[in-house]
Amino acid sequence: MRDFIATEEILEYMRSIPVFTDYQEDQLHQHLAQLVKWNNLIARQDMTSAKTVEEYKKKRFRYQSTPYTIEIERMLVVLEKKVGDSFQGSLERSQFDRLLQALTVLQKELDTDLKENPEEYMRMWEDVFRYFQTIRTSTADYIAYINSEQTDQRMQTEAFLVYKNQFTTYLRDFIVSLQKTSLQIVQRLHELTPQKLSLFFKNLIEHRKAIPRLEDVSSSTEEWRREYEEYWASLRQWFLGSSNGQSELEILQSQTNEMIRRMTRYVQRIGERQQHFRSRKNDYLHLARWFAGCTSLDEAHKFSSVVFGAMTIQHLQIGEDTTDNLHSDTWDEKPVMLTIKPRTNRYRERTKPGSMTSNEEKKKRQRQEYLEERQKERALIDQYMTEGMIQLSQLTKVEPFIRKVLLGWIGKSMASKDGKVKTDYGLSVKVTIDRENYILLESDDGRLKMPDALFEFKEEGGGTVEAGAKS
Repeated sequence: MRDFIATEEILEYMRSIPVFTDYQEDQLHQHLAQLVKWNNLIARQDMTSAKTVEEYKKKRFRYQSTPYTIEIERMLVVLEKKVGDSFQGSLERSQFDRLLQALTVLQKELDTDLKENPEEYMRMWEDVFRYFQTIRTSTADYIAYINSEQTDQRMQTEAFLVYKNQFTTYLRDFIVSLQKTSLQIVQRLHELTPQKLSLFFKNLIEHRKAIPRLEDVSSSTEEWRREYEEYWASLRQWFLGSSNGQSELEILQSQTNEMIRRMTRYVQRIGERQQHFRSRKNDYLHLARWFAGCTSLDEAHKFSSVVFGAMTIQHLQIGEDTTDNLHSDTWDEKPVMLTIKPRTNRYRERTKPGSMTSNEEKKKRQRQEYLEERQKERALIDQYMTEGMIQLSQLTKVEPFIRKVLLGWIGKSMASKDGKVKTDYGLSVKVTIDRENYILLESDDGRLKMPDALFEFKEEGGGTVEAGAKS
């Protein structure tokens, strides 16, 4: 926080160290001059009035650390604070809430056509990426800490049982908060399109230009714009992913779930290990005293059936009339009579010869009903067709059945390479989804927010379908 330091102060500090008690002023000047030559320090001559003749003759300097030296010192301070060679980090739920709040403020400002001053925009931008940087680094460090070999070994010891509930509660609360907040963040990022941010980036660049500098900043305009666009692209990729892979958000959720499953497995193994080495001697002695107290062999058999169960039963079958009441006793239920078949592959049940019933009329009637239903559905779809196409954004309201059919076509087209789907009406439909444009599809049972889509219809022979055409 201090810009310049005088040589007298440096000399006094050096002599306070036991090793440098005899440190001389000439040595100090030589060492400072060498540090200036190495670009560790910047020397500035002290032009204040001299108090003595000796000070007047000498060139007095004050020294300032260069930016490289300050960054190296900061790195050393961070390394000194590291605990051992393990990662730290944390899964902070509040950081996602703060990021969502910062994105909401930014979106509201973009919707008001940017009426604030550029300095306020720079503060919004820095808030968004400060919270994002904290999320990115802290979650990555904590995942690395959990997956480290040292932590994995500690989880397999019995001492981990003390921290089991604390770990699982911590991870479960983070997952719940992440599921609540992440979907809202993803929605905000979808709505903040590059077109909306273009003017915002322009204001950020104007703010940076307004800071007085002696260098020529005209050549930095495109570099600044490219920098802001790349920062925003990295934020979108972290939450939304890309065409080449899933997002870091999905990876974080799966890794956190895997952590909970792994801790559960470790706790189960520790419990099994403890149970395996536990002596059952007292339990067996207690059972032996009970058997020794039986007055007859028949009573001992009944007692054995209660303790060990039926000895010769290999299969259990539950009847249809059994109860699901946990507090019901077996002898309170009615017995079920079962017919036991011979255990031989030659056994065949006796059957009586009967006549074959023809269902030809029933099949024709069902086929006719099916075709009529398909014709009605085709006629209903033709009502929404314009020149062989259906554009979702141009529809005002649709029936629930039509919505279900259109969503089914979209789902099938996503599994197809060319986006084409063959329908039950003898049509070929090519589906094109506009992921940048979201619409509200109105229906009688509610509204569905989804990307806009274009459906192009063609007959199986290759002709274009016109509205009202017969199937």
